[in-house]
Amino acid sequence: MKTKYKVWIYSTAIIGILLIFTNSCEKDVVPPTVLAVGDNYQGGIIAYILQANDPGYDASTQHGIIAAESDQSSSMQWYNGSYVQTGAAATILGTGNANTNMIVNVQGAGSYAAKLCADLVLNNYSDWYLPSKDELNKLQINKIAIGGFASNFYWSSSEMGNGSAWIQVFDTGNGVGYSKDGEFYVRAVRFF
Repeated sequence: MKTKYKVWIYSTAIIGILLIFTNSCEKDVVPPTVLAVGDNYQGGIIAYILQANDPGYDASTQHGIIAAESDQSSSMQWYNGSYVQTGAAATILGTGNANTNMIVNVQGAGSYAAKLCADLVLNNYSDWYLPSKDELNKLQINKIAIGGFASNFYWSSSEMGNGSAWIQVFDTGNGVGYSKDGEFYVRAVRFF
C-alpha cells in the first residue's frame, strides 16, 4: 500500500506594508517507490539494481535488471548450428541486449538461446534478451531472492570466439567458456 502525503504550498507577497498569504494548492503526493532485488516488477523479478560504479547508473532514479520468473529452456544451444563469430563479445553490465541483437542478426533463423530470448513476449513485455556474462553473474549472486534457478549451467550472450561462449554454473558461481553446441539453461532478462 502506498502512503499519500498532503503538501500545502503557500506563497507570500509584500505590497507596501500589507503582507498577503495565499494558499495556492493542495496536492496528494506519493513518495517514490524504493525497489529491491526480489520484487515483482515490470513483467518479472528484480534481479539487480545498478550501483554507483555501474555503467548506466543514475543517482536520481533506480535502474537495473529484471529476470523472467522462470527459465525459458533447460536444454538450448547457444548457436543455430553454424560456428561463426557474431561479435557479441561484450561482458559488462548493460551489454546483453546489444550482444543478443548481434547474435540474432548474424545467426538468423533457428532455435537457439539468444533468439529464444529476443522473440519472448512475457507479461506484456517484448524487450527480453540473453544476459551478458556480468549480468548473468548478478542473477547467480541473487538467485535465492529471484528464485526458480536450477543448480546447473546457464548461457550468457557473451561470446568467446567462433566455437565457444560463456556459461555460468549456478550451484558454484563459476563461469567458464563452453562449446556453442552445449545444451544448457536459458533465463531471459530485460532492463528497467
